[in-house]
Amino acid sequence: MAAESIEVRARTKEDAIRQALEQLGVSRDEVEVEVLEEGRSGVFGVGSQDARVRVTVLEEYLDADEPEDESPQPFTRDQQEPEDEDGGDEDLGDEEDEDDGEEPEAQPRFSDEDTETARGTLEQMLDLLEFPNVVTVSGVDRDGNTTNIHLDVAAEEVGLMIGRRGETLANLQFLLNACLSSTLGRSIRVIVDIEHYRDRREQSLRGIALRAADQVRRERQPVTLEPMPPNERRIIHVALQASPYVATESTGEGPERRVIISPKTASSGRRPSNGYRRG
Repeated sequence: MAAESIEVRARTKEDAIRQALEQLGVSRDEVEVEVLEEGRSGVFGVGSQDARVRVTVLEEYLDADEPEDESPQPFTRDQQEPEDEDGGDEDLGDEEDEDDGEEPEAQPRFSDEDTETARGTLEQMLDLLEFPNVVTVSGVDRDGNTTNIHLDVAAEEVGLMIGRRGETLANLQFLLNACLSSTLGRSIRVIVDIEHYRDRREQSLRGIALRAADQVRRERQPVTLEPMPPNERRIIHVALQASPYVATESTGEGPERRVIISPKTASSGRRPSNGYRRG
């Protein structure tokens, strides 16, 4: 036999052992396995580390004929692609829930075990990223046909975890929902907040929307806001949807998509003579 002992690295310990058995041409009961590094999968590759094993053929099998292959099958992990948490285009006409007449009791509900799984998974993800944290369940509510689990994170590196325009927080939430969908075998929606950032950001966006609407009313010229993710653009649309003076629409593609606030024309509705009301 060409080799009596080899070391192999692979994504998991099982994969490493399987590869070693294939290279040595022996079965599992003919070798001694020493795990040098356990390895870890991380969260979608974040914080992952390969496993490393040393596989040695037992002395009594060194001169034996090649045995029947009894190596274990490769370890695989099926990953379910999560649904778009923002529901695609945020235009108000596309986002209203259809009322199919079903009673709320007929909709799937999350158990206490589900909420604890969500909380624990997020905590593990942040630990892998080396962010000291405390994760708490801040609430469970229903939005149309969807039940939302709200998690709030108390942490030191708040700015780093939120990221520019909340991009890091959005990515963290996306990964968490994808991981939970794979673990639980069904779709689940978890909303992650960090030190109540989402509440503060929503209030800030509403203020931006109202100030821009006031400017449009006075100057009768459109105002284009900075690029925003879908959930933030939706807040702008909702904040101004009842305004008799302005209309909103989204324009652009991908990360450059933004909201334009324009004065309403005579054809789109009556233009009152008094000022824009914030009610």
